[in-house]
Amino acid sequence: MFPFICPSPQRLNMAGKQKGMDLDIISKVWPIGLITAQCESPGAAKKASVELVKRSEADVLRGVFEKYASKEVSGEKFMTYSDLIHRYLQLLDSNNYDEYTYNVLASCVDTSRDGLISFSEFQGFEALLCAPDAMYALAFQIFDRNGNGYITCDEFEDIIKHTTLHASIPFNFESEFIKLHFGRDKSRKVTYQEFTQLIHDFHEEHAWQAFRMRDKNSNGYISAKDFEEILLCLKSYLLTPFVRDNIITLVVGEGHHRQISYAYYTAFISLLNNLELVKRIYTAATRRDLTKPLPKDELMYQAQEFSQITPLEIDILYQLVNLQTQQSVITYADIDSLSPMRGRETPFKIQMQIAEQKLRLEQGQTDRTFVLQIAESAYRFLLGSLAGATGATAVYPIDLVKTRLQNQRSTSFVGEMMYKNSFDCFKKVIRHEGVRGLYRGLAPQLVGVAPEKAIKLTMNDLMRDKLMTKDGTLPLWAEMVAGGTAGASQVVFTNPLEIVKIRLQVAGEIVGNARVSAISVIKDLGFFGLYKGAKACFLRDIPFSAIYFPTYAHVKKGFADENGYNSPGTLLLSATIAGMPAAFFPTPADVIKTRLQVAARSGQTSYNGVIDCARKIYAEEGFGAFWKGGPARVFRSSPQFGVTLLTYELLQRAFYVDFGGSRPEGSEAKSVHLEDILSKNPDHIGGYRMALATFDGIESKFGLMLPKFKPSTPAK
Repeated sequence: MFPFICPSPQRLNMAGKQKGMDLDIISKVWPIGLITAQCESPGAAKKASVELVKRSEADVLRGVFEKYASKEVSGEKFMTYSDLIHRYLQLLDSNNYDEYTYNVLASCVDTSRDGLISFSEFQGFEALLCAPDAMYALAFQIFDRNGNGYITCDEFEDIIKHTTLHASIPFNFESEFIKLHFGRDKSRKVTYQEFTQLIHDFHEEHAWQAFRMRDKNSNGYISAKDFEEILLCLKSYLLTPFVRDNIITLVVGEGHHRQISYAYYTAFISLLNNLELVKRIYTAATRRDLTKPLPKDELMYQAQEFSQITPLEIDILYQLVNLQTQQSVITYADIDSLSPMRGRETPFKIQMQIAEQKLRLEQGQTDRTFVLQIAESAYRFLLGSLAGATGATAVYPIDLVKTRLQNQRSTSFVGEMMYKNSFDCFKKVIRHEGVRGLYRGLAPQLVGVAPEKAIKLTMNDLMRDKLMTKDGTLPLWAEMVAGGTAGASQVVFTNPLEIVKIRLQVAGEIVGNARVSAISVIKDLGFFGLYKGAKACFLRDIPFSAIYFPTYAHVKKGFADENGYNSPGTLLLSATIAGMPAAFFPTPADVIKTRLQVAARSGQTSYNGVIDCARKIYAEEGFGAFWKGGPARVFRSSPQFGVTLLTYELLQRAFYVDFGGSRPEGSEAKSVHLEDILSKNPDHIGGYRMALATFDGIESKFGLMLPKFKPSTPAK
């Protein structure tokens, strides 16, 4: 009997019962429950299955159901087939679809076969999609046309005859294979468990029949062209583009020319079916070194432990790799490039990825060694350094203008007002000091930006990892704490470099003075002098980072596409927007820091600490003085952090290294969160996030391809 959806015409009531089970990673992540399909009819058998994907809450799922349900009968809402297939699941084009396929797909949800889908049926199908054997279960429902929990020979034949495979190479339903499964008179009914083996063996039988059909002389050989046609028709789901385009080249190159033996034919298909096993053999032979070139003899020796792989299959593997790389050895990447499952997000693969990610979060990455955690921090530090240097260089002239404006005292002294505004300052620097004057102090800035930005980015990632909850979420307060901690940590290392940079930046304002260098500034200040203004730095950098990083994370998600992916353009825009409020609001602290760190000239007010500085600025220059350079800070910090974060995330995508921890947001080239890739529709919740992958899986795994378009329209 089908494990989730009750085969009787009665409506379903689904209930979950928690029960601990030892299922490796899965059991450690999800509370494993027994989901029982309970029928209203007495004596109905109860089946149980393990829930791998967290079920949706019933009230939330009902809200989604009612949103798409367009039919109402006696006060109860129902989905029509069109509501389910076209509007909700979006499996077929509503303007051009095959009517038979449309009814088959919808009726596998409509267990009562009354043409309408109730909420209990909708909820029951969601439970099915959460099952570990969802692809087999869904395939069974497709074949079980009358919904009685068994498959007859007529039902099996009816579905197979409508597949694109049968249209290309007809299957012989009078074969011994069919009689073995359904009996000599074809009256035997197949249960769900028996069906799983039937559908698995069916494709091998179909391939055998196709060979016999093309073997006109019954001598055990077919032509290379027939070999290609059979693979393209029956096994296209196993062929990568490279294999598909080079079938003839491969077999002709091996001296087959016109004839392919049955042994070679079956070995070729078996190899494509078992490439995942070949990967395991390779990793065993190389002791998990995925880059080690492996000669054929070594792989063949290791394969003796696995009866599923024969020497002929290994010969074919090396023939394919040699054709692709022109080398006589193989690596893991060579095998992976031939794998039909490469890049495919099957339900099982998705479930296991989510399970592993959640397990890491739950355990707090405790299984990682201390050395590995240090290596991860060093890796992030290096990428942060490169990103910070790139961002700082891009906006350094704006930073210089900002510093000079903030140091300008608006008092009654003659000649104090050197610059009217930022643009005037920019012009005067170029006029009196040349273009190179815009980059005064860049060298210590680049030396300092490595620890500054690297520490900030690394610490933010680290704190986000530590504060992340077990379900993978991060509360807003935790985001702010992570950002604030990152801002505070950088001050200890960067305050000395910043005070040197600032004194070099304002040195050009003093005409006739001796040339000021970084060494002379350090000698003049001494060790403790290098930390002058550190309190103001804390007042500036903690709020900046506490505002910036949470804002960036949320703005980035807002600009992401339906799969959670951010293009470089949206990354740059998100980081730039987040920098605006983060840069502007801490401006008063930045003004105080600048005044404390710049040496006062003759006649200028000197300051003794943060409070004294704030009091004197307000008394002498008014409240507006605290916001001097605010626009320049925005124009400098926004693009700087835009470039910095863009560079940081692109570097993570290009050079990502898995240290066993959670991936920093942005390091995935496709999607920020694994669970976001399951469906593009935000209304696909719970098991329905697996719907598209499951329907695709029965094609890619079973080759069960039903026509999707009208017969008069060529298949896309």
